Amino acid sequence: MTSILEFILRLAVWLLLAPALPGIINKVKAWVAGRQGPPMGQLYYDLARLWKKSVVMSTLASPAFIIGPAVAWIAVLVAAMFLPLGPVGGAPGFHGDVLLFIYLLAVARFCTTWAAMETGSAFEGMGSAREVSYAVLSEAALMTAVLSLGVQSGSVTLNEMLATSAGAGAVLLAAGLFTVLLAENSRVPFDDPNTHLELTMIHEAMVLDHSGPPLAVILHGASMKLMLFAVLLAEAVLPLGNMQPLMATFALIGAVLAVTIGVGLVESLLARFAFRRAPLLLTTAFLFCVFALLIAWKGGAA
Repeated sequence: MTSILEFILRLAVWLLLAPALPGIINKVKAWVAGRQGPPMGQLYYDLARLWKKSVVMSTLASPAFIIGPAVAWIAVLVAAMFLPLGPVGGAPGFHGDVLLFIYLLAVARFCTTWAAMETGSAFEGMGSAREVSYAVLSEAALMTAVLSLGVQSGSVTLNEMLATSAGAGAVLLAAGLFTVLLAENSRVPFDDPNTHLELTMIHEAMVLDHSGPPLAVILHGASMKLMLFAVLLAEAVLPLGNMQPLMATFALIGAVLAVTIGVGLVESLLARFAFRRAPLLLTTAFLFCVFALLIAWKGGAA
């Protein structure tokens, strides 16, 4: 019974709290600009409104146009359930679950891209091409960061890898993972979630033809993905496993809020990079993770 209640509580955290993060980012951006901005619960209102609307589909689209976002949402949720939440371990942890964690994120991207290509739209094809081109470098940085945590902890299980901090390479790993977070969630300087110019959109270009419940699923999945990377970054840097449960809980909440506020400040103080400069930033993130890996490797050898 305890495990069932724990599973339900964990599921509720990811489903109910994730939409609050984009609201916090928008509030930070509004505060920096001297505006009131939308309420922090705006995404909740948008999701409720979209669920009541009908679906408009392209005549060229197959059922994959609807199935893709649903599968992507499930993949992100399952990947999130593998992450430990502070003193609470991951739900279905097993040896090597970090590999499934990375593959689930790749499946989510594939399904979103697949659904976008179903419409036969040139703009959605352009956005899909840009999305997967960024993913080549961001996934390399993410896998290197995970390898660094594996070397540091001597394990390939998420519960054990994230129980202790990244050690001497924590700052480098944090910088690399934060850059990956911005790229994976289509935030500035890689993409601008507020833009409506077709020639500059990336993620938004992929969902131009979605409406109603499928669009709600995409938006909710994007918020869960943002929270997933924020939690991963916080647990990779902080030694939550060495803290008391109550202190670890507050530390995790504070770290996720700090990462979210950091995203808002980045979007307020930086402009979107040109496409030719974005790969250079992702390469820098990859090098940060490589240096963190070398520090973990040499530190363990010593």
